[in-house]
Amino acid sequence: MGFRLRGIRKALFATNQASSKAGDVPKGYLAVYVGEKMKRFVVPLSYLNQPSFQNLLNQAVEEFGYEDPIICGLSTPCSEDVFRRITCCFN
Repeated sequence: MGFRLRGIRKALFATNQASSKAGDVPKGYLAVYVGEKMKRFVVPLSYLNQPSFQNLLNQAVEEFGYEDPIICGLSTPCSEDVFRRITCCFN
């Protein structure tokens, strides 16, 4: 399964617009909501180039679609621990 960048771009645009109104997500970053409690992580956009992060986003698309009606942003179905393990190696 490939990474569907066009749909993700649409979701990122909506996320960035909503987040920029709140003024709490710096330029070049993106808010991602993780786990059952929807803990919010602010991550660099460069993570989008990482294959493991792309796989995580593909799983999120399969579970939630491109837009989660409850959360204005990207949501992932994995636990916080899994998300931290995936992203800890990116820096």
